[in-house]
Parts: sequence; C-alpha cells; structure tokens
Amino acid sequence: MQQISKREKLLNIPLIVICQSFQALSIGGIALFLPMIREDLALTFTQGGTLAAASTLVYALMQIPAGYFADRFGGKRLFVIGMLGTTVLSLTFGFVTEYWQALTIQAVSGFFRAFLFAPGIRLISAWFPPEKRATAMGLYLIGGFLGNIIIDIAGPALVAKFDWRFPFLVFPPLGIIISLLLWHFGKEPHQREAQQEISVREVLRLFRHRLMWVCGGIQYVRLAVMMGITFWLPTLLVEEKGLSLQFAGVIIAMQAALIAPSNLIGGYISDRLKNPIFVIAGALLVLMLTSVLMVLVDNIILLVMIIIVNSIFIQAYFGPLFSIPVEILGERTTATSTGFSNLFANIGSFSFTYLLGILKDISGSFLSGFIAIAISCVFGLGLTAVLAKLRRKALL
Repeated sequence: MQQISKREKLLNIPLIVICQSFQALSIGGIALFLPMIREDLALTFTQGGTLAAASTLVYALMQIPAGYFADRFGGKRLFVIGMLGTTVLSLTFGFVTEYWQALTIQAVSGFFRAFLFAPGIRLISAWFPPEKRATAMGLYLIGGFLGNIIIDIAGPALVAKFDWRFPFLVFPPLGIIISLLLWHFGKEPHQREAQQEISVREVLRLFRHRLMWVCGGIQYVRLAVMMGITFWLPTLLVEEKGLSLQFAGVIIAMQAALIAPSNLIGGYISDRLKNPIFVIAGALLVLMLTSVLMVLVDNIILLVMIIIVNSIFIQAYFGPLFSIPVEILGERTTATSTGFSNLFANIGSFSFTYLLGILKDISGSFLSGFIAIAISCVFGLGLTAVLAKLRRKALL
C-alpha cells in the first residue's frame, strides 16, 4: 500500500463527501417536490412511488457488478463516472413533461448511482485504518445528507419563486464541476496490482456465506425503513398533517441534519465498543416504535419530537452493519461485499417505496404502510440475534 499523507487525506476525503452530496437531488429532491411533480405530470400516488422504485431497482441490480469492478480496478474511476451520469440525468429531469420520461430518467439514474455507493465506500475506507472502518463508512453518508439539507432548505424557496424544475437546473452543473475536480486532483491509496487480484470465483463465494445472507436480510430492513419514511414523509406532512411545503421542508432539513452526524456517531460507538450488534439492535428497536407513532400523532410539536428521535437512529447502524462482512471476510472484497449487502438494501427500498404508494392509494392513509415498516423492524431484530451468534462464532 502507498504511504498516505495528511495533506492527501484532507484533499480527497472532503471531495468524496461533497461529490456524494449531489445525488441527493435525484432522491430527496423528488421526494420533497413530489406533490408538485404529481400535479404537474398528473401522477397517481402509485406512479409517484415508481419514480423512486424504478431508480432503486436498477441501482440494486447493479450493486454487485459495481462492487466487483471497484475491487478489481479501484473506486475512483467508477465513482467519477457515476457522479457525472447522476448529475447529468438530474439536470435532464428538470425538462420532463411526461410520466414515461421521468420514469426512464430515474431508471437510468439508478444505473449510474450504483457506481457511487460500493466504489465510494471502498474509496473513502482506503483513507482510514481498519480499526476505524465503521467510522469511515458512516462519514461517507454525511455527503448525501448534506445535500439533502441544502435541497430541503433552499428548494422550497426556489420553488416558491420559480417552480419545482428550477433546483434540477441549478444544482447539477455544480456537481459536474466538483466531479471533474475529483478526477483531476483525487488519488486512490491502494496500489492497482493489489486490486486486480480479486477473481469472479471469490465473488461467487460470498453467496455461500450464511453471514452475508443474514446481513442482507437486515440490510433489506434498513433501507426499507429509511426510504419508506424519508421518501413519503414530505407527502405525509403536506397532505395528511396539513403543513405547508416550506414548513415541511424545514422539518425534512432538520431530519437530514440529524441523520448526517448519526451515521458518524453510530460508527464511532461501534468502533469504540467493538460491538456493532449493540448499535444495530438498539436502532431497530427505536425505529419500530417511532415509525408507528409518526403517522398516529397529529400534535405538531409531539410529531416533530418523534421525527427527531427517528432521525437520530434511522441510519445510525449503517457503518456497523456494513463493517461486519469486512471484519469477518477481509478487506480484499470490501466493495463486493458492500455491493452484495446494498443489493438487498435496495430491494427493500424498492419494495417499500412502491408498497407505501399502493397502500396510500387503496386506503387513503399512510397508516398501514408505516405499520408495515414497524413489522419489518421486528423481523430485523430477529435477524440481528442470529447475526450476533454468527459473528461471535467467526471471531472465536
């Protein structure tokens, strides 16, 4: 491995995190502006849900290929390709006039976003020592939530003055510039020779590990809960709780502001205690309770408090959960094992963003959808108990 200087870390890590922030528009931006997008394009709730689901499905299917290529060829090149593709498509979304156009753009965007996740996790993890792996993975997600905060605060103001298309025309060009800066100035700590050693056979071996399947089940729950809540929460606040888009935007920005450091704190606690299971189980327990309360409570002050608690835990176990396969199986397949886990996570995201839209159309309420989220947390807690036994056995 090459020597890593402090100056290189101070340049590369912020660039990676800032690049990650620009994909927020294609996810959080669409969720925030969905009431206006639905009205403009004449969409049902189910069709609105497919704008997230289509992107997520393609994104999920690309996770293992993206992880494999990152382990073999390095993360930087793939990360920059994903960044450019995602930002260009976000810009294009600002010009859509038909449902099929929006759906197509979102599906193709999912392909490019796949090159941001596993390659990006590998890229940022390489700048940290192994004992800080969960912290590094938590730090990576801060960029995405930083982007959400900016969109949630600035977006409603821009929409009020212009329309929902304007943010899609303003922010992506900045992302293109930042990605070109990373390509020109960024580096990759690992030597290329070490990266080329991984084979397809090693990738296929991951499917034989029970640990990977159990982690995959918990990952399914993690992003099902995360995306089910974050994608539909703006619509819940505006259409069922009667809040204005501006007030809802402030709440969503607050949610993103709390989620961002919770990733880092959860990873730090896991590394410090050397007990990722504690963080995973604790988070799932809190999410099970708050997800139901979120839709039942109408008092705005109490509702905001519930959202605050939910936000603190909704991604706190991201780093600990992704770090366990690397801890047990080794660093050579970091991106591939990450891609494997994130495949399951995004199947969960796809199914629950779509499911909540269908349930809303059928029942006229989000209650049944948020109960389904709570039930999935119970399932995740059961799998976490199994994971604890597998990890303890593997480390003996």
